[in-house]
Amino acid sequence: MLRFKVKELIADKEFNEERKVTISEVAEACGMNRMTLTKICNQKGYSTVTDNLDKLCNYFDCKIEDLVLHVPLDQDD
Repeated sequence: MLRFKVKELIADKEFNEERKVTISEVAEACGMNRMTLTKICNQKGYSTVTDNLDKLCNYFDCKIEDLVLHVPLDQDD
C-alpha cells in the first residue's frame, strides 16, 4: 500500500516559513480539488493519478520518495 506524507510536508513547510499552511492553500496552488487533496491526506489506501503527485512534488520542491512511502501488506500465506 502507498502512504502519502503530505501532512508531514505541510508541517515542515509551516515550520520553515513560520506560518500556517492550509489544505485549501496547497490544493489551490497545485490546481487540485481540495477534496482530492483531503482524501490523499486522510484516506488510507486512496489512489490518485500521477499528475497529482507531480503537482505536489513541484509545490513542495521534493522528490517522489519524500511524498510517498510504500508500506508492505502483511501476507499470511
